[in-house]
Amino acid sequence: MIAECPGAPAGLARQPEEVVLQASVSSYHLFRDVAEVTAFRGSLLSWYDQEKRDLPWRRRAEDEMDLDRRAYAVWVSEVMLQQTQVATVINYYTGWMQKWPTLQDLASASLEEVNQLWAGLGYYSRGRRLQEGARKVVEELGGHMPRTAETLQQLLPGVGRYTAGAIASIAFGQATGVVDGNVARVLCRVRAIGADPSSTLVSQQLWGLAQQLVDPARPGDFNQAAMELGATVCTPQRPLCSQCPVESLCRARQRVEQEQLLASGSLSGSPDVEECAPNTGHCHLCLPPSEPWDQTLGVVNFPRKASRKPPREESSATCVLEQPGALGAQILLVQRPNSGLLAGLWEFPSVTWEPSEQLQRKALLQELQRWAGPLPATHLRHLGEVVHTFSHIKLTYQVYGLALEGQTPVTTVPPGARWLTQEEFHTAAVSTAMKKALPLLSLLYFLVFPTCST
Repeated sequence: MIAECPGAPAGLARQPEEVVLQASVSSYHLFRDVAEVTAFRGSLLSWYDQEKRDLPWRRRAEDEMDLDRRAYAVWVSEVMLQQTQVATVINYYTGWMQKWPTLQDLASASLEEVNQLWAGLGYYSRGRRLQEGARKVVEELGGHMPRTAETLQQLLPGVGRYTAGAIASIAFGQATGVVDGNVARVLCRVRAIGADPSSTLVSQQLWGLAQQLVDPARPGDFNQAAMELGATVCTPQRPLCSQCPVESLCRARQRVEQEQLLASGSLSGSPDVEECAPNTGHCHLCLPPSEPWDQTLGVVNFPRKASRKPPREESSATCVLEQPGALGAQILLVQRPNSGLLAGLWEFPSVTWEPSEQLQRKALLQELQRWAGPLPATHLRHLGEVVHTFSHIKLTYQVYGLALEGQTPVTTVPPGARWLTQEEFHTAAVSTAMKKALPLLSLLYFLVFPTCST
């Protein structure tokens, strides 16, 4: 249970660090009694029972009796949903579970197959970690998923605190709270926490609130309800407060009403308005002094996220090398290393950016010849550029093209390279950036045969 701010006991210095931190927080930001917690749980779960979306992973978790298969189904959904919209995930999830319905099926798959199915979903290391985890469960844990949040996080690669809590609560009924971006936003608004939720102090407070609130009788449903509320009602912009089941308990809404009364002059001297009252100085959970209340934002004042660092900018040159084939034109793809950005995916031969076009062409031609042998340098044409932003990198590809017309087709390539038709390309494990680059190949024929452009 979270300790309240006033009257810290004499033995507090000997308590764990988390309790010490929470004891220093004003009770304004806490749930102070059982009745308030019970009301929050009841209202949220009643709303969820009526309004929850029909999603394939929820159906699997509800219908599956085998605990390991249920946990696997939840695990796949939670990993896919990281940084990705629900609408995008549905088809990927359905295809994944059809192809690999059990941990054993996934454990026996190849990284190539995993990358191929994951292609376009982004953050490709997620799929690789899932497969690594499945292999560990099958090979080292007797095919049984760990049953608690603590052991899930400890034993499975890529499983952090949130994913472990989601699996443990939904699949195994462990009464453990979870905090993702949606839950963090709900909790920040319900308790008027304006500080950056990614900071250590605020994050710790949010996890404490989540653990206090989770319903021990229905932990999985409660956690999904909190996530659902943040995704569909308590959204980052333009939240639907009138549809919120816990609006009466929301300090952000109370703050909005208070500010409106203050602005109208109706609240002057009123003793009934509850506010945060930290023991000393500024409360670390309230809006930062540098970012005061913005009347135009309303509840969106909570929380205020720290400004994100812009992604670093990098440049690269890549070439779509095409040759005629028995089943139509073929393009050359090479495989990326098994670690790092886009690990194991296939791409057009690429090199880092050079300061002059002459050096760029030379470096790119050398890379092409490493895979395909001697090539006519005069046929290398610049087609345009493609910009693709990853989570932390904005990468600009200068796209070149080279068509091997009238030459003997290259039939053998070293390991790590292969020729594919355009139809095969679209089903291969290639990144979205490469799919953006391929359409530029059509420009090559207009450049090589300008008289045919009409």
